[in-house]
Amino acid sequence: MSQSSINLDIANRIPLQPIADVAREKLGLDPSQIELFGRYKAKVPLASLPPFPSKSESKLILMTAMTPTTAGEGKTTTLIGLVDALNKIGQKAVAALREPSLGPCFGLKGGGCGGGYAQVVPMTDINLHFTGDFHAVTSAHNLLAALVDNHLYWGHEPHLDPRRVTWGRVLDVNDRSLRSVVTGLGGKANGFTRESRFDITAASEVMAILCLATDLQDLQQRLGNIKVGRRVNKEMVFAKEIQAEGAMTALLKEALNPNLVQTLEHNPALVHGGPYGNIAHGCSSVVATKAALTLADYVVTEGGFGADLGAEKFFNIKCRQAGLTPACAVVVGTIKALKLHGGAKEKALEQEDLGALRQGCQICCVIWKM
Repeated sequence: MSQSSINLDIANRIPLQPIADVAREKLGLDPSQIELFGRYKAKVPLASLPPFPSKSESKLILMTAMTPTTAGEGKTTTLIGLVDALNKIGQKAVAALREPSLGPCFGLKGGGCGGGYAQVVPMTDINLHFTGDFHAVTSAHNLLAALVDNHLYWGHEPHLDPRRVTWGRVLDVNDRSLRSVVTGLGGKANGFTRESRFDITAASEVMAILCLATDLQDLQQRLGNIKVGRRVNKEMVFAKEIQAEGAMTALLKEALNPNLVQTLEHNPALVHGGPYGNIAHGCSSVVATKAALTLADYVVTEGGFGADLGAEKFFNIKCRQAGLTPACAVVVGTIKALKLHGGAKEKALEQEDLGALRQGCQICCVIWKM
C-alpha cells in the first residue's frame, strides 16, 4: 500500500468533530461568527475577528526545512504534529497552512495535508475544491485577461501594444501543452491573434496578492497595481487603467476570508491561500496568520521549499509587509536530505550510505556556521 493510500485510510477512519464545535471550544468563536461549508469546513469572516494585535503575547513559529529532496522533507507533517503536541500539553495552538494546488495533487508530489496521524482534515475536500478559493483566484485572473483582450479589440485608451501584453491566463492543473498558446484565432471578431500562455493558478500574481492583502480595500489597491503590458512607447499599463480592479475584488470577496478546518486530534487549522514558493512568496495568507494570532497563544506556519527559499521569503516579504515578528523557527532535517547534500544520487537515497551522510552533515554544519 502506498503512503498516500495509508494517509487516506487513516484520515477516513478517524471521526471528525463538527467544525462549529472546534471553533467554539478551541477558538472561542460562536456559530454566528463563522460561515459553514458543510459540517467540517468553515470560513471565518474578517469582521468576526478582534482587531490585530489583540494578543501581543501570542507567539509566531515558522516551520522550515533544510534544502529538500524532490518529495519534500515533511514540513507540513511536522507542523501539524507540533500543533497537536502543544495542545496536548495544554497550550492554545493553531496551524496556519497553505491550500494545496490541484496540479501537484494529481502529479508526483500528491496532496498537501500532512501524513500519517499528523493531517488536516477533511483531507480529500482540502486537496480538491475545498471552499472554492482557487476557483475564485482563477476567475479573477482570467477576468483581467479577458478585459485586456477586450481593451485591445476596441482600441481604448491607454493603447496597449498587442506585442507587449504580459498578462496571460491560468488553470489549476499541470498541462504543459498550454504553457505557450496562440489566442484570437478565427477572424477579426475574435480579437487580435497573438502569443499568450497559461500558468498554474498557484503561480498567479492574484494568488500572491490575495495572500498579502490585509482587507478588501488593500486587496483592490494591490490588484489595481498589476502590470498587464506596455504601450507602443513602452510605458507600462496597469489593471486600474482598464478599470479591472473592482470586478476582480468582487470575485475575491469571499476568498479573502480564512478557512477553518481541524487536525486528526481536533485542533484548529487555518488553511488559506496557496502561492508557489519558487515564483511567489510561498506562505499562507497574512489575514489567516493575523487571525490565528488573535485567537491563539501559539501559531505555527510554514514557508515553501527549504530555508534558503521559503524561510527567506517569509522573513523578508511576508513578515516585513505584515509587520509580523516570529518568535522562533523550527528546521526539519532528514537523513535523505543529508545524504543528497553529501553526494548520494536521488535514486539511491533509500540505501545506506554513511559516507554521503557524513559528508552531508559536514557541509550543512559549515553552512549553518556561516
